[in-house]
Parts: sequence; structure tokens; C-alpha cells
Amino acid sequence: MSYDLIFSLGKKVLSGGELTFEEALSLTQIAEEDVPLLLAVANKVREKFTGKTVDTCEIVNARSGNCSEDCKFCAQSVHHEVKFDAYPLMKEEDIVAAAQKAQKEGAYRFSIVTAGCGMDQDKDFGSILKAVRRIVKDTKLHCCCSLGLLRQEHAAALKEAGATRYHHNLEASASYFPEICTTHTYEERVETVKSVKAAGMQICAGGILGMGESWKQRVELAFALKELDVDAVPINILNAIPGTALAEQKKIRPLEILQAFAVFRMILPRKSIRYAGGREHALGELAPLGFLSGINGMLLGNYLTTSGRGPAEDLQTVTDLGLRLLSVGER
Repeated sequence: MSYDLIFSLGKKVLSGGELTFEEALSLTQIAEEDVPLLLAVANKVREKFTGKTVDTCEIVNARSGNCSEDCKFCAQSVHHEVKFDAYPLMKEEDIVAAAQKAQKEGAYRFSIVTAGCGMDQDKDFGSILKAVRRIVKDTKLHCCCSLGLLRQEHAAALKEAGATRYHHNLEASASYFPEICTTHTYEERVETVKSVKAAGMQICAGGILGMGESWKQRVELAFALKELDVDAVPINILNAIPGTALAEQKKIRPLEILQAFAVFRMILPRKSIRYAGGREHALGELAPLGFLSGINGMLLGNYLTTSGRGPAEDLQTVTDLGLRLLSVGER
């Protein structure tokens, strides 16, 4: 019976054991009526290993659009016909102002995000480093960046400037990634993760649910992140944007999304698993249940080309559930 499996594997994880790939995959095949039991067990795992604190982050889309890569989900790709505001790198003062606003709104981290393949021969990298230094100097926020593919020297420069964490999603499993992007490889993404870790920075790496991948491929992604020993795992849910290659992709059901959160938590019991883009669109009023199925971090406010609920509403959800927000400046 599904509930015997759930409780047996839950006890294994709670006692410090690790799930095998086959055991994790079995949790994706349970009866639908038993999914709430899985969510409850994953919530106990989250409480034991990461406590009641929730780590929050806001981002600034510091350079938008005109990206050379053909990621099928992304509105900023030049390969898609999507109407949105494209612009070059924001002025340093404007990036810093966005960070100061995020601090006032209750964020714990702040990330500078730029469209593009990566920082190799990127003329804006020096300006980004200056903005990082200013944020570290003028706020109490943990400063992060998401700038695409990096070599180790780029990561080292970001660390020297004061950035504490770098975000670079794998997006999908190795077996499914070629269906999502052809202009760079999965292996290049993995190398960026390794370069960041080698430079002594924390790494935030996750993926996107609902792009047509199988349950097995979701589990493959979770185990890849486990093997890379990433620090934080943002989980996005596809928001199919008109004009992108995935515009007609069918939405996955809310209960399946929550089940995926729980499975990731069972595979990665000690990691920060973070709500990212698409949760409002995909989960609606059920979004708070993510925090009761293993989630312990979240992106506040708006995303790159789509809107969120707003920081105040997000923070209220956390406190209403009896969880504790990490305070700005807290280490």
C-alpha cells in the first residue's frame, strides 16, 4: 500500500538514511489519495533538518532580453517573438536602489540577474562587480548573482567583490536538457556549478517543472543536484508564455507539483528548497501548501518577465503558517 511505502521511506530519511533512486521514483507512483500523506512526511523531514526558518530572496532583472540562447521556456531569447521591455545593463545606482528596496521589503538575499549566455568576454562584467561591492557596502543583504555560464576566474572575482552565492539552474535532467536548449549543453551548466564551488561560493541550482519531462527525469534532476552538493534548489513551475516554444505546453496539476516538492525534499533533506517562478500561475490558492510539503525558501516579489504576488503577501503567508523569516543581516 502507498501509505506503508511513504511511512517506511519517511522513517528512513528521518533517521538519517538516504533514498536510493528506485525508492525516490516509487514515491512518484503512489496513489493520488495518498499524496497528502507524502506531503506531511516531507514536512516532518523539512522541520527536522532545516527547522522553521524561511530564506527569502528578491531579484533585479538588471539586463533584459536579446539573449542568444534558445531555451524553449524563456521570453528573453532572440529565438522567440515575445513583447516585453528589453534594455542594456541598468545603471549602478539603479541596481543598488533595487537592493535597498528589497531590504526594506524584508528580503534576506538579493540577486543581480542578467540575460545572456554568460560572462566570457562580457563588457558588463566589471560594472556588475562594482554594483556587487556597492550592495555589500550599502545594505545588510546577502548579495547573489545569476549571470549565465561562468569560468572559475569569474566566480573568484564575484566572491572577492562580496557575493556569497551564485544562481545557475540545470533547468532539466541531462536526459531531457537537449529537448529544452540546443545552443549550449547540460555539461556546460554543470561545469559552471563546479567552478562556483571551486571558487568557494555557495551555489543555488535547480530547475523547472512542467516542460514535458517525465517523473523519472525529475528524479534524475534531483539526484544530479544531490551529487553536485548544491546549497539551494530553486524549483520553478513553467509559466507558458505566448511566443515561446513552450507556449502550448499543458499545465501540470497542482497536486503533482506539491508531490514533486515533497519528493525533492525526501531526496535532499538538508538543503534549502526554494519556491521560484510560476507558483502563483500553477498553484493559485494552493501555493501556501508548498511550505507544508518541504519548501523552506522563496523568491519574493516579481520575476524576470512575469509578476509575482508582491513581497508583503508572500511574507504574510510564511508567518501565517507559523514559520520564521530569516532576518536581514542574520548569518
